[in-house]
Formats: sequence, C-alpha cells, structure tokens
Amino acid sequence: MSDSRKRVGIMGGTFDPIHLGHLILGEKAYEQLHLDKVLFMPSGNPPHKRNRQGRATDDQRVEMVRKAICGNPHFELSLTEMHENGYTYTYHTLEMMKKLNPDTDYYFIIGADSLYDFDSWMKPDRICQNCILVVAVRNHTSVAELDREMERLSLKYKGTFLRLDTMNIDISSETIRDWIKEKKSIRYYVADQVISYIEENHIYSPVKEKG
Repeated sequence: MSDSRKRVGIMGGTFDPIHLGHLILGEKAYEQLHLDKVLFMPSGNPPHKRNRQGRATDDQRVEMVRKAICGNPHFELSLTEMHENGYTYTYHTLEMMKKLNPDTDYYFIIGADSLYDFDSWMKPDRICQNCILVVAVRNHTSVAELDREMERLSLKYKGTFLRLDTMNIDISSETIRDWIKEKKSIRYYVADQVISYIEENHIYSPVKEKG
C-alpha cells in the first residue's frame, strides 16, 4: 500500500440509537489504524432487521448519528445506505464505494458477534475483496478463539481480518431502548445531545393507551 492511498474506516449499523460504544470504537479504529477518517453509515433497510416496529425512523436515526459525531473532525456521516431501493447488502455498498474511490482502502469495523455470523452474510467473498475487516473484541469471547475464527475466515474468503486492540464496551442499542421504556437513566451511555433529541421526540417511549 502506497502512502498516497486514503485509509477510511466504516462504522455501519442501524444506530437505533447510536451510543458511546460506537463512538469509542470509531475513535480507537481511527487511532490504531492511522485512518484519514471514519464514516458512520446508518443502514437504510438492513436485511436482518426488517421488522422495525417501535423503533426510530430512518430520519431520526440519521439525526442522532449527526448529533453524536458533530464534535469530532475525523468522524463523518455517510448516507450511502439511506435509500429506498430495497434492502441493503454490505458487499454491494463496498463495491459501489470502491468503484467511486479506487484510491481508497476501506476498513469495515465489526463486532465479534458479527464475525461469527460472517459466513451467513450475503457474498462474504466479495466483501473481503473490497475491504479489510476490523474486528472489535466483545465479552465472553477469548482473544485466542477470536484469532482462530479470523484466520479461518481469511483463508476461506481470501480476506484480511485485523483485531482491534480496544477496551470492550459491553452495551447495546437494544439495552438502551429497554432502559428508556423502563424509564431508567441512559446518561453516560449516550451522548447528551442525543439523549435530548430522544426525549424531545419521544423516541422509544412506551405508547400510552387511550381511555
């Protein structure tokens, strides 16, 4: 890889809502991999999450990401997957981005849970052709076990998998949504400006029954 090539990280996901675990992961990837920037890319219609009842709208998820990353100069919002042309697949997004930016090496950041599901992704070989997979450590997974799975997948799909050396932030968007419904505090888990936006727009709050 020549120095003239750009190094861009991609944090994909539903971000429903975006939380500090996402932001810390993006920052550590930027730092450790010497990236030029990290794209936060909300999924428009993720194939594995088709039933989105009781969730934030696409516009609300985009706005929450925008508010969460606005103070970081090397974080950038990408609307590449926010379209109405059907469900979004990672391989297609990456192929399109590589075609538009042939001078860029993309680092696609995933969690350990996604690594173990990678065989079930649509066209994993084409994903590996168009990016470097960056794997974040999660609880209940040993580093040795993670390394073995990364090696297996790299051989199977002729790809490059890198393990991100970062502290595990064991929090999920699902937990955040549950806490909001239970009227528990999400302070310090979600950026203040995002909390304000959620409260102002009554996102995730239980619907009051009439009568």
